[in-house]
Amino acid sequence: MYDVSPPTLAELDAPRRRVRVDLAAAHRLAVMDDLHEGTWNHMSVVFPGEGDRLLMTPADTHWSEVTASGLVEVGPDDADRLRDAYDGLWVAYRIHYPVHAARADAACMIHLHPPHATALGALAGGRLEFVDQASLEFYERVAYSDAYDGAGGFEMDQGAAIARWLGDHATVLFLRNHGIVVIGESIAAAYTDAYLLERACRVQLLAMASGRPAAPVPADAARAMRSEGESLSYRERHFAAMKRVLARDGSDYER
Repeated sequence: MYDVSPPTLAELDAPRRRVRVDLAAAHRLAVMDDLHEGTWNHMSVVFPGEGDRLLMTPADTHWSEVTASGLVEVGPDDADRLRDAYDGLWVAYRIHYPVHAARADAACMIHLHPPHATALGALAGGRLEFVDQASLEFYERVAYSDAYDGAGGFEMDQGAAIARWLGDHATVLFLRNHGIVVIGESIAAAYTDAYLLERACRVQLLAMASGRPAAPVPADAARAMRSEGESLSYRERHFAAMKRVLARDGSDYER
């Protein structure tokens, strides 16, 4: 495992400590909600005022083991040592940084391979259908890549491609045969949307399995419902509630 020389949390200012705690919680919740896959996916968050320096998932760490102090700060000045110490972490930075740079509202970026969203993205012509409450959160905010990126996921320009596919308004991106990318104005927003997207995909696939035609929500109703959910507050409340679940179950993510 790459030696990140973790900081002493007590020495950090409160905002920086809170960002670390929340990002660690998001990793643990992804395990609880079955959104993770092995040790291969990654999350990132931008520290306020430090746009080229990201807090990221540590290399070769199962998300059930991620802690606030173990998260890694990565910036452009880390290229040489990361290529030697653990190139995978530098690859992740190169993928995430262009997205953060392109979108002022992308404070947090999450890349996942959750089973139902990934399955939907593996279907020919697979598209999210607006057939349940969770899916309406993403009405007119979904983007797609329609070619498998394969080894391209490890190339320098992959982050720029993801930013281009997301465009100016999408907050979720289905990567063909690969998984999803979710961005948000906060860790709570991005994680809650990742959770809701996976739930929406599960409902859609279950409905499709019945063999009966879907009954999509009319566009005007979908747009109105999405507008009601634009506030961050319910996402923050949901995330706070789920952190209480982690605490109740004895999780050590805050250390």
